[in-house]
Amino acid sequence: MTAPLSENARELIDDAHPAVLATLNPDGSPQTSVVWVGRDGDDLLVSTAMGRRKERNVRRDPRVSLTVYDRADPQRYLEVRGEATVTEDAGRALAVALAERYEGPGAGQEYLDLPPEVVRAVIRVTPHRTVGTVAG
Repeated sequence: MTAPLSENARELIDDAHPAVLATLNPDGSPQTSVVWVGRDGDDLLVSTAMGRRKERNVRRDPRVSLTVYDRADPQRYLEVRGEATVTEDAGRALAVALAERYEGPGAGQEYLDLPPEVVRAVIRVTPHRTVGTVAG
């Protein structure tokens, strides 16, 4: 069952705020990564390189938690608990879009300049539950 995002949650995600993605290691211990986050409807999108620990963890166990917090007021936050999938980032489009949103115009060029053997991935998080000060 998916959980829709509130308008306040969408506004928080749509700005360039820090986020932390939590996945599960093979031994069950948590693994966290600071990430940039985007949105497609109510799904959250994270860019990563294929082969990184978070990508491998999601493929093995799709249960994740992603927390986004306001840079100006860390008490204003959203935690999304849900399931994630991994797909290839065609043309590195998500990596470029997030780099330009978080770092400014032209920042995505570094992803376009990567050698072809560096494959970027999209981790798509579908919310099952939302908590936090902007959740409802």
